[in-house]
Amino acid sequence: MNGYYFYSPFRLTKTEIPMNRYYLIIISLLSVTSTFAQVDSADYFFQKGLKEKELGRKLEVWKNMDKAYHYAPDNTQVVSELAAILLDLRKYGQAKEMYQKLESLGITSADNYRQLMTLSFNMKQHDDVIHYATKLKQVDKTAKVSYMMGKSYYNQENYGDGIKHLEAAQKEEPDNAEIPYLIGRSYADMFNYKQSLPYYIKAITLNPAKSDWTYELGMIYYAMGDNANSLKYMLLAREKGYKKSNDYQYNLGIAYLNTGNLTEGLKIFTELLKKRPSDLNILNIVAESYYFAGKYQEAMDYWDKMLEYDMKNASALYMIGMCYQKKGEKDKGVALCDKAIEMDPSLANLKQKKQMMGM
Repeated sequence: MNGYYFYSPFRLTKTEIPMNRYYLIIISLLSVTSTFAQVDSADYFFQKGLKEKELGRKLEVWKNMDKAYHYAPDNTQVVSELAAILLDLRKYGQAKEMYQKLESLGITSADNYRQLMTLSFNMKQHDDVIHYATKLKQVDKTAKVSYMMGKSYYNQENYGDGIKHLEAAQKEEPDNAEIPYLIGRSYADMFNYKQSLPYYIKAITLNPAKSDWTYELGMIYYAMGDNANSLKYMLLAREKGYKKSNDYQYNLGIAYLNTGNLTEGLKIFTELLKKRPSDLNILNIVAESYYFAGKYQEAMDYWDKMLEYDMKNASALYMIGMCYQKKGEKDKGVALCDKAIEMDPSLANLKQKKQMMGM
């Protein structure tokens, strides 16, 4: 077996070194060499990335910092620079992973938690917003986190905690129009329209250009029975550029009718019928509007159209009978009303009610 000689004062002796020890020495040397190589590679790409950063070449910065991270994933400087460039490139998911990596490496600074909170907010990850906002507040009691926490709670339909944080946010960011809007919307979502009203008004005062908020305010006034203000803000929303969708036109038509403007209301609904000719609800609204305006033949025409689409619509038949009676053809009208009641006995109550109202 091969071996090595060592000098002895007595005699030159050949001493054997086990082969496995020889291999361990080699492996150890290779490991050290590999470690130094990784450190050198990480530093090389890191320094190169910093130079590219000075030149403003963002993609090159990212490529080099990513390579540096491959060799030194636990180096906080490398991770920090990689996180920053990913954020700059709007690669929010990857950036968040790097900031989380920094936290796992012991970086629990306010800046790191602020980045995690903001990234979570931008990605609509509501639980994480609340989590990192709480951590941020623990390390920096002056940090403004109430708006993001309040909006996150609102998006989770937790209106109690949402309103609490949004009320605090009003003090932190008094010029942020979305804060009173979200408070008002929270109350509106809970059908507390009276409570929501001042917050909507404040939000629109801070940001008058928001046509959708203006329209929602009109709908809140409608829900409160304030028809004049409902029409006012619906029209104002249109002036601000709110889309004239079928739903908008429908609600605007109702607002006109509720304020007694039959001409404008019917104009809108007849236009809607061109798009939705078999919409029984709109046909009935137009028919009723003509009926209460004393235009019985026009009312009958629209209830007849309802019967074309639904021959068993007892209510339409009943109202045609009422129109005949109003026109002086009482016997014919009564016969139609009785026939309608046979089809739907519940209309007997309607007949009694109309008789009491003089209809």
